[in-house]
Amino acid sequence: MKSAVFYGKHDLRVEDRPMPEVGPEDVLIEVKVCGVCGTDVHIYEGDKGAADVTPPTILGHEFSGVVAKTGEKVSGFRPGDRVCIDPNCYCGACDPCRKGLAHYCEHMIGYGTTVDGGFAQYCAVNQRQVYRLGANTTFEQGAMTEPAACCLHGIDLCNIQPGHQVVVIGGGMIGLLMVQLAKLAGAARVALLEPVESKREVGKKLGADVCLDPLHEDVPKQLRKSGMDWINTVIECAGRPETMEQAIEIAGNKAVVMMFGLTKPDQTISVKPFQIFQKELELKASYINPYTQKRALDLIDSGRLDVTSMIAEICGLDKLEAILSTPALRAKGKYLIKP
Repeated sequence: MKSAVFYGKHDLRVEDRPMPEVGPEDVLIEVKVCGVCGTDVHIYEGDKGAADVTPPTILGHEFSGVVAKTGEKVSGFRPGDRVCIDPNCYCGACDPCRKGLAHYCEHMIGYGTTVDGGFAQYCAVNQRQVYRLGANTTFEQGAMTEPAACCLHGIDLCNIQPGHQVVVIGGGMIGLLMVQLAKLAGAARVALLEPVESKREVGKKLGADVCLDPLHEDVPKQLRKSGMDWINTVIECAGRPETMEQAIEIAGNKAVVMMFGLTKPDQTISVKPFQIFQKELELKASYINPYTQKRALDLIDSGRLDVTSMIAEICGLDKLEAILSTPALRAKGKYLIKP
């Protein structure tokens, strides 16, 4: 089968690989769509993503498809079912799992990270990680369930209350999901900070009340001018040290600063402890997607969460390495791969 295999930093090869073996509790999925994630970029650049990757590995953890075959102990799925997956498979027996902290599982399997994933024509996945798509959900939308689930975990940690003011930094796929989820959580006003005009336009379409260019506008002044004079929550989605520092600067008193964007492992930021003390800020982060996959699926199927307006292009595996290696391409929006 045609697959995109990661062999090491800047070494991704599209090649033929054997069909996956299907264990007794596995579901063999014919992959229809697989999203390109920021984690894939980090891995391609030789950095650690959410989990360690041991080459050679087929990347890709945001995917949907059709059930092609099921193992002998699988009863909940059958060939022809339209499905997506939660790529983070927990053991259920280690101490974190037994404490209800399964996303810190000591034996976690990650499809597309620790084992082969969805940048291939087929992928075998444990039945526990497979979710049936709703009747209104396309394969493209289904592939976006995993990033939406990650965002839901982050938004839960923000404790947004009805009437709050929220600023989202970064208008990529994740930031545009956060804009919508903040509104769904009850935020009265949501601002999006994004230097690319086309992404600001999408942000307006998806519900942002204020869209600012942080490179050419005085952000604090424009936020005050728009009536946002007490920022309750800042969600940083760009994964850059300077924007994380900006998030702390613009946060209001008693605010939550959610550092959602993923930086390189060794990057640092400058923090003024007195500023955090004086504002009584809560600095938070969010790790993967525990227990939120079904909620994300239901939101997408209901039509209340738009996961396709930010898609830049749907293309084949042959373009994947160019996407991973070219920031100018990724700046255009979300890319989906059809193996």
